[in-house]
Amino acid sequence: MRNLMLTSALALALAGCATVPAAESATDTAATNSAEVAVAPLGEMIEDVKLDYETFTLDNGLEVVVHTDRKAPIVGVTTYYRVGSKHEPRGRTGFAHLFEHIMFTGSENVDNFDIPLEAAGSTSTNGSTNFDRTNYVETVPTGALDLALMMESDRMGYLLGAVDQAKLDKQRGVVQNEKRQGDNQPYGLTFYALLEGLFPVGHPYRHSVIGSMADLDAASLGDVHQWFKDNYGPNNVVLVLTGDIDAATARPKVERWFGSIPAGPEVRKVEGGPVTLAADKSREIADQVPLPRVYRAWSGPAQDHPDAIPLALGFELLGSLNSSRLDKALVREEQLAVSVGAFNLLAEDVSIMVAQMDVKPGVDRATAEARLDALIAELVESGPEEEELKRAATSLIAQAVNQLEAVGDFGGKGIVFAEGALFNDDPGHYLDDLRETAATTPGQVREALQRWLTRPVFKLAIVPGERTEDGATMGGWGDEATVPPEPSTNAGVVQTASGEAREMPPVEPVGALTFPTTQSARLSNGVEVTLARRTAVPKVLMSIEFDAGLAADGAARAGTQSLMMEMLEQGTTTRSVDDIAEEQELLGASISTGTSVDRSTVTLDTLSANLAPSLELVADIVRNPAFNETDVARVRDQRLAAIAQQIASPIGLAQRVFGPIVYGRDHPYGSVGASGERDVVSSVTTASLADAHRTWLRPDNMRVTVVGDVEMANLLPALEAAFGDWQAPAGAPPAKQLDAPVAQTGPAIYVLDRPNSPQSVLLFGRALPLTGRDQGLEALELANEVIGNGFLSRINMNLREEKGWSYGARSNISDPLGPRALTVFTRVQSDRTGDSIQLILDEMRAFPSTRGVDAVELQRVTDGNIRNLPNRYQTNAQVLGALLDNQRLGRPADYQSKLPDLYRAIDAASLEQAATRYLRPDQMAIIVVGDRGQIDSQIAGLGLPVTYLDPETGEVVDSDVSSAD
Repeated sequence: MRNLMLTSALALALAGCATVPAAESATDTAATNSAEVAVAPLGEMIEDVKLDYETFTLDNGLEVVVHTDRKAPIVGVTTYYRVGSKHEPRGRTGFAHLFEHIMFTGSENVDNFDIPLEAAGSTSTNGSTNFDRTNYVETVPTGALDLALMMESDRMGYLLGAVDQAKLDKQRGVVQNEKRQGDNQPYGLTFYALLEGLFPVGHPYRHSVIGSMADLDAASLGDVHQWFKDNYGPNNVVLVLTGDIDAATARPKVERWFGSIPAGPEVRKVEGGPVTLAADKSREIADQVPLPRVYRAWSGPAQDHPDAIPLALGFELLGSLNSSRLDKALVREEQLAVSVGAFNLLAEDVSIMVAQMDVKPGVDRATAEARLDALIAELVESGPEEEELKRAATSLIAQAVNQLEAVGDFGGKGIVFAEGALFNDDPGHYLDDLRETAATTPGQVREALQRWLTRPVFKLAIVPGERTEDGATMGGWGDEATVPPEPSTNAGVVQTASGEAREMPPVEPVGALTFPTTQSARLSNGVEVTLARRTAVPKVLMSIEFDAGLAADGAARAGTQSLMMEMLEQGTTTRSVDDIAEEQELLGASISTGTSVDRSTVTLDTLSANLAPSLELVADIVRNPAFNETDVARVRDQRLAAIAQQIASPIGLAQRVFGPIVYGRDHPYGSVGASGERDVVSSVTTASLADAHRTWLRPDNMRVTVVGDVEMANLLPALEAAFGDWQAPAGAPPAKQLDAPVAQTGPAIYVLDRPNSPQSVLLFGRALPLTGRDQGLEALELANEVIGNGFLSRINMNLREEKGWSYGARSNISDPLGPRALTVFTRVQSDRTGDSIQLILDEMRAFPSTRGVDAVELQRVTDGNIRNLPNRYQTNAQVLGALLDNQRLGRPADYQSKLPDLYRAIDAASLEQAATRYLRPDQMAIIVVGDRGQIDSQIAGLGLPVTYLDPETGEVVDSDVSSAD
C-alpha cells in the first residue's frame, strides 16, 4: 500500500544543494552559531533508490515480481492477497484476520509451516491483515526457496482438507487474546472510537480489523471454507521474490509449485470512500489513564488521490517531526501538552487524518484544546513554509532508504514491490511517489489542507476515570443491537483433499554467513573507533557509547542518567532545541539518545553524503549540553507524566517492580528502570544533570562503532574534527559495583491489582549465577530456544497454539555485564491466570527431567540456526548490534563467523545439562498484574506465598503465606 512509503519515508523533495545557516540559540548566554550546514543534493537520491525488477504472470493469474540482490544468500518471499477487513460482511468482522491465523495451522501436505522452515534457516513465517489486504512473509536461505514456495502454494491450493473445527477454535482463542491484549492497554479503545466517529454503520472502513468478540465467536467452519474459496485464488495474489534470485531461475520454480492451482473468483469490489460529517461531533470516553488525550480526526482521500502526498506532508510537519508545529508550540514553548502527534493513515479507498495531544497535568483542557485547534487552523490558512516542507521531505527520504535495505519480511523491499503491484499495477510505483513528493510545493499542501480540513471534525477525548466502555463489544459493524447477524452454518463443509499428495522438497546447501570484517583505529585523544563497511544503502549508522547506563544510577538515583541523556537533545551552548531538530531533519539525519542497563548511548543514522555536518551536530550535542533551567523543567515534567503513563500500563507496572524484586534495591540493577522514581526525577536540577554529564560522558569512557557506506580514510578525519580535541578530566571514571549481592527471591508470587483488566500480565524472573562476560554459553542459549525463546518453543506452543489462552509467550536470558536474569513473559486471559502460571512451571520443571530435547528440536536450534545466520545480519542496524554485543561482552570481532562450529559441537546432552543447571523455575519470582477480583482465587491454589504490592509505589501492602507449601 502506498502509505508504506508515505508514512515511513515520503520523499526526496529537495532537489539541488542547499546551504542553510543554523539559527541562533534561544538562550541569552549562547554564542551565535554562524556556521553554515552544507546539505548534499538529495534530489539525485531518487535514482539511487531505483530498484530493478522483472515480472511475469502465470496462466492462472498469479502475478510474480522478482528483484535480484546478491548481498547475502537469502530470498525474501512475500505473498499478498487482495482481501482485507473491508471485504467482511455484517456479523463476521475480524474474519479476514482470523483466517490469516488459520492459514498458519497447516495444509493438506504440511502439518506445521514453522518447523520445516525454521529448521531450514528461515525467519519465522509471519503475516498481517489490514483494511485492504492480507500478507504472508518469510526470508529463507537460497537453498530453501523451493521449500518456501511449496508451502506457500500448498496453503493457497491445498488448504481446506486440513482445516477442522479444532483448529478454528484454537485460533479463535488466540485472536481473542490478541484483541484483549490491545484493549487492555491505556487508551486501548481509541481506534475503535475513531472509526465509529468518522464512518457510518455499514461503511467498510468503520469496523476494526480485529473485529468484535461476538463476531469472532460466530465464525464457523463453513465461513472459513467459503472465505477461502471466494478470496484466496492465485488470480488475487501478488508473489514477490527478492534477494539471491533472478527471474530466469524463479519462473520454473513458481510454475512448478503454483501453476496447477486453478483460478478462483475475483475478490468482490467494495466501495468506501471518505465521509464528510454533517457537523462537528464530539465523544468523551473514560479510561484508566493518568492524562487526558484529545484527538482531532477527519476521513480523507484515497491513497492514490492527488491530495494524498500533500496531506501526508502536511501532517508530518504538523505533528510528526521533532521540529513540528505542535511540538514546538504545545510542548516546548507554551507547555500545554507533554506529547503530541499527527499522522495520515492511508488506505486504498480512504485515509484517516489525526492530530493528538496529551494535556499536561495542571493545564486547563479547554485552553489546551483551543490552542491545538488554532495551530491546525493556522497551518490550513497559510500552509507550510518552504523550509519546513523541505525538512519534512528530507527526513522521510532517509527513512525510505532504510526501508529498502532488507530484502524481505515486514519493512523490506518485498512489501514495497508487492503493494505497488497490488494497488497500482506497478511494482515500482514507490518511485513515482518519491518523484511526486519532490515536486510538491507549499501551495499544493495548503490547498489540500484547505480542501479536507475545513470540513467538520470529529473530536475525541480519552479522560481519566473508571473504564465503562467494553472493548469486547467494540470493533464490530455497528448495528449489532438492532440487526442480528447471519446465522453460522457448517452446511456443505466437506473435508476432502484438494489434490494428490505432494512431497516437501529437500533443502539444498545453504550459503555460509559472510560477516563484515572490521577495522579499528584511535583518535588522537585515545577514543577507540571500529568500522564495518557496508555499501548496500548510502547510509551510515554510528553508535557513541559511554560505560554508564542505568547501573550508574542504581535505585537511589533511578532516572538521573536517562534524564541527562534525554537532555542532550534539548539544547547546547550554541543551539536551541529547535535548532537541533531542524538541522538534523535538513541533513536527513536521525540522532537519538538512550540508556540501557550498562551503557549510555548516542546514535546517529545519516546519509553518507552528510556525514561530516551530521558529526559536527552530534559532537555539539554530546560535548556541550546547555541544561537550560527552562528546558530541564519542561523535560522533568514530561518524565513525571511518562512515569504516570507507565504505571497505568500493566506491562509498565510489571517492569517497574522487576528490578527491585529480582536484584534487590541495593544492587545497581535493582532500580525501577529508565523512567526513574518520581522523587528522584522531581529533585533533578541543572546542576545535578551537569554533574552526571561530567562524571560519565568523557572521552576516556567512550567508544565509537560505525557501520555503513564510508571508508576509514574519510571517517577518521571527520571524527577527529568532531571529537579529537576533547580531553578527559583528571581521575578515572567511577566504577559500578556490579558484583554486589543480589536479592534472594522466590519461589513466590507478587501481585499488583489492576481492576477491569481482561488479561493478566505474567513476568517470571530470577538472577542467574552468570554474568554477561561469561563465555561458552551457547548451549544455554539454545536450550532457552527449546523451552521459551521463539514461536516454536514449548511454552509458546502450549500456551498459545494448544490452549489458546495467550497471544504469545517468550523466555529470555539477559546479557548485561553483571548478573544475567532469566525471564518468562506473557499476557493471558484473566480467567486462566492460575492455569497459565501452573503450565509455565510444569513445562520448565519437565525440561529436561521428564522431557528431554528431541531430535526435531535439536536440529532446529543447531542446524537451523546455522542456516539462519545470513538472515540475521541483513541491515546496518543488525550488524551494529552484533558488534556492540561483541565489544561489551568481550567476544572477538569475528564471533558470529565462529557460531557455525560452536553450534555443530552442541548435542542434546549439552542442552539438557545447561537447562538443568540454569532454566529451573524453582527460584523464580512471579509478578502478576491483573484484576484481583478475578485472579485471587486462582493463584491461591498454586501453593506459593503471595505478596501484594502497591501499583503506585511498588511497596508491600499485604502478604498471604497461607497458600505456601
